[in-house]
Amino acid sequence: MDDTRLASLYRDHIDELARRTDDALRAAGREHLLVASGVEKYRFLDDHPYPFTPNPHFLHWLPLTAHPHCWLAVTPGSKPLLAYYQPDDYWHLPPSDPSGWWVEAFDVRVIRDPAEAAKLLPPAAQCAILGEADAAMPGYVPDNPPVVLDRLHWHRAYKTPYELALMRRSQRRAVPGHRAAEAAFRAGASELEIHRAYLAATGHRDLDLPYGNIVALNEHGATLHYQHQDPAPPAESRSLLIDAGATWAGYATDITRSYAREAGPFQALVDAVDAEQRALAAAVRPGTDYRELHLDCHRRLARVLRDAGVLRIAPDDAVARGISSTFFPHGLGHLLGIQVHDVGGFQAGPDGGTRPKPDGHPFLRLTRTLEPGMVTTIEPGIYFIDSLLAKLRASDDADAVDWRTVDAFRPFGGIRIEDDVACTTGDPENLTRDAFAEA
Repeated sequence: MDDTRLASLYRDHIDELARRTDDALRAAGREHLLVASGVEKYRFLDDHPYPFTPNPHFLHWLPLTAHPHCWLAVTPGSKPLLAYYQPDDYWHLPPSDPSGWWVEAFDVRVIRDPAEAAKLLPPAAQCAILGEADAAMPGYVPDNPPVVLDRLHWHRAYKTPYELALMRRSQRRAVPGHRAAEAAFRAGASELEIHRAYLAATGHRDLDLPYGNIVALNEHGATLHYQHQDPAPPAESRSLLIDAGATWAGYATDITRSYAREAGPFQALVDAVDAEQRALAAAVRPGTDYRELHLDCHRRLARVLRDAGVLRIAPDDAVARGISSTFFPHGLGHLLGIQVHDVGGFQAGPDGGTRPKPDGHPFLRLTRTLEPGMVTTIEPGIYFIDSLLAKLRASDDADAVDWRTVDAFRPFGGIRIEDDVACTTGDPENLTRDAFAEA
């Protein structure tokens, strides 16, 4: 898609955000929406800043990912105003002059000092102000009205065509990284070397990834959010689990792949999880209660475990007794967009409220009914986690498991297969598989 088409989609996106904002302001009895991009934060007793992360509400309007001290003012019926911070700075490279497909949608005012924004904004008493507390200026303190946030978070689940276009670009950026990571693994690389191969192939730095890459060899794949990258390769490299994403104009991709070095029982288990993952992704359709899809995932994975010789009981029994949660302790997935774990996943409606999680499944991050425009991850997994296995082995359900088979799988850590899938009015769009196919 060329930038001309993207600019057209962006204009429609801004119109949609304006409609959503009008609705939220009416509900709150406010006349204007102010959104702070955020400020640079410095380490304690130091002059070195943390990596800047913009307010997601600011990113929803503007593809400006490295622009602290900006302010957006949205007034129904008027062109949104952007106070664009561009300091005269010779220590650091300041933001470039405003340019790109987004500029025409805003009344852009360049400011040289953050305090100058206050002269451009409407009176604070009439505003809903979104931002962190440290973004406050004299007279302008973020109050984040819940009635406004509830409506904006609810509707953010429904991606506009512009947002979907950016998310497809993000997928295409991530896929070469996953290809490079697999090649590095098969060449015997360390976790750190695999990570560096991923960065080189995607053109990312560590600091602008949507989340820290999980690069887990062997038993490390049993740690769900494994946070290290061993610089030395293991004596024997048996398996790789890589959970790594990319961004494009602030929109995230979240992809996980698992590999075995050699054919055998663990590769067969990877293939079985992959087949069930594809089936679950195909079920991302309007009217599907995501909670039921999560429970169906447990039944499917319990069947895989029984077929692999891990479980000695029927899949439904394994789910009912909570045994499947030992091997699949996290949720099936979550909403995805500007944030990797995007907001609004538990909301009952635009006025707030909560749709509960199924009993016994505390880590599920999405409980809504799927509708067109939503993008969700589908990420089933099977893991051999020592601490959870020890609890099961000491319980009354220990006889439901063949422990010799478990011990044979433990050196491989675990498996997770994750795609990002868009719900449509018909067949789902698997953004990840499509990007792999294009590559």
